[in-house]
Amino acid sequence: MLDIITIGEAMIVFNPGSAGPLQFVNTFEKRVGGAELNLAIGCSRLGMKAGYISRLGNDEFGRYIRHFIRGEGIETSQLHLVDGYPTSLNFKERMEDGSTRTFYYRDKSPMATLSTSDLDENYFKQAKILHLTGVYPAIGDHHITVMERAIELAKKHDVKISFDPNIRLRMWTKEKARSVLEKILPKVDILLAGDEEMNIIIGEKEPRAIIHKAKDLGISFVAVKQGDRGSVGYYQGKIVEAKPVKAIKVVDTVGAGDGFNAGVLYGLSQNWELTKILHVANTIGSMVISVVGDNEGLPYYEEVQQKLGEVERIER
Repeated sequence: MLDIITIGEAMIVFNPGSAGPLQFVNTFEKRVGGAELNLAIGCSRLGMKAGYISRLGNDEFGRYIRHFIRGEGIETSQLHLVDGYPTSLNFKERMEDGSTRTFYYRDKSPMATLSTSDLDENYFKQAKILHLTGVYPAIGDHHITVMERAIELAKKHDVKISFDPNIRLRMWTKEKARSVLEKILPKVDILLAGDEEMNIIIGEKEPRAIIHKAKDLGISFVAVKQGDRGSVGYYQGKIVEAKPVKAIKVVDTVGAGDGFNAGVLYGLSQNWELTKILHVANTIGSMVISVVGDNEGLPYYEEVQQKLGEVERIER
């Protein structure tokens, strides 16, 4: 049995060797990234059993990513290397304040070879949660059909749908994102969204207004991410406003939302109350942005406990 499965494109991430505009950066370090993969890594490190459905190029980068994913303890039976499609890349620009921009090189993505017929119904049957994001359908229209089929299989076997809109305007327009993602919302059980993203999709930015509309759509759990302003959640008839957790130092904001999502899904798997779920999720988000890299800062659960003061950290 898998606690969570997800579908997405993993990429090689080239992290800049120095802060500043990308045109003036001369050295890069090879890392691994991808929103859905970050989520799977975050869940795995917290102790959940995660599975990943994907396609990579049958090249050196693809093999490197596959080894990396396996090393994180993620189930990879539905991840395959394909010929004729290069593994996708992105180059990250990082400024001194930790803000980032991403430049994608994902034309002829190997994910184009993943079709609805490739989705293994038995794989969905053994999962508890299917996590989806708005990144995957933004890659191309073909992926919208695959996502719809994945949702259909999940619903057939009572698998909960977790969804993060994760809108990337470098990949599609606000109008296209809205037209696609608003159709997914009524099928979602767990909504993990930023307030700006929900403003694009439903025209509401205020957390309680978002929660009200989500409830009307039948969504049972809602977490509205507000960055350094904390988060607001709804669950079992209760609305909680959770204060932000201050980061030691902001060095790289990429992956914070994925870490927050992993914290929420772990908390739900432990049947925690909403207040604890949001506080732990906010804490994980603050830990992620204190480390350079897309997923390097995603913590193991004992590290979260240390951050929360629940266990003592022995330095030497």
